[in-house]
Amino acid sequence: MRVLVVAAPLLGHVFPLVPLALALREQGHEVVVATGGEALRVRESGLPVEDVVPSNVRFGPIALRIMLAHPLVAKRELRGSGRLDFVSRMFSAVGDAMTAPLQAFARTWRPDVVVHEPLAVAGSTLGVPSIVHDVSVFDGLVLTAAVGARMKAEVRSPATVLRTAPGSLARFPGGVPLRFVPYSGGGEVPGWLAEPSGRPRILVSRSTAPGPGSGRMMAAVVEVAEQVDAEFVLVRPERESGLPSNVRAVGWVPIPRVLPFCDGIVHHGGAGTLLGSLAAGVPQLVEPGPGDRTTHATVLTARGAGLRAAPREITAALLTRLIEDSALQRAAGEVRAEIAAMPSPAEVAEQWESLPQE
Repeated sequence: MRVLVVAAPLLGHVFPLVPLALALREQGHEVVVATGGEALRVRESGLPVEDVVPSNVRFGPIALRIMLAHPLVAKRELRGSGRLDFVSRMFSAVGDAMTAPLQAFARTWRPDVVVHEPLAVAGSTLGVPSIVHDVSVFDGLVLTAAVGARMKAEVRSPATVLRTAPGSLARFPGGVPLRFVPYSGGGEVPGWLAEPSGRPRILVSRSTAPGPGSGRMMAAVVEVAEQVDAEFVLVRPERESGLPSNVRAVGWVPIPRVLPFCDGIVHHGGAGTLLGSLAAGVPQLVEPGPGDRTTHATVLTARGAGLRAAPREITAALLTRLIEDSALQRAAGEVRAEIAAMPSPAEVAEQWESLPQE
């Protein structure tokens, strides 16, 4: 079977699809990933990749146009309470730009089925069955419908959805359960980071997507780090000089390979980092923010597997609680076990042809 995997041109959107794509190829299916922009880095996985995103598609100008045309929608989005008004406008514009190149490729390659993440709805415009692959704790079918309703091309309703959210965080009707397996590309892990530290270790990460204030949380952690009995590791910091003695900096590292040697993680609230940290059973401190980040922070804290704080709320006591609170550790471990019990990508790939595809 020929399977076309479609993602919006962002790393955080394409990376979660890789484990299933690789598993499908292992089962003998032909698999091609269609995306663009920074997400073309997925070629490192060894999967064939088709660039279907015009070079003039840039998220910054698209977001600015939406903000100017819909200031109230933009204000709600920045508060993290925008529902789907902003995101559906943003990704329908991207989807419209992807549609013609994607359809042109599909006419040549002739896929039997399309797997797409919820915001890459151009994948449902090809006239063949499509399957939505959830990549967050939002309902992928609802996201797909919201984006598709604003697109110019006719969008076909998906045959089914692969549910990656653990049930204790979010439950949605229907679909096929699929274990979330973290993937963050290649990269070297320094030897000292691939083994336990002599003291508790806190990883501090930020979004791969550019945006204003993306380094504020990291800066706030550094400000109080000396007061915490822990080693801090900053991933891709904006500055590497003048750091406290218990703070170290690294460039791009495959975070899933690092998390087993960490006692806590501080991050921006992106879905991939959220689910990856849960899969590793590591307590999290999440920064609420625009888009889905406030929802992620709310869901995580409601489950008891992490904390939420804005940069101005970061204190030494809060960071100490992240690595010492046994209730956080227990809840994170429970979610890890829950995720591990879900069907793996290999198991879903084995049953692929029996999944609904009409």
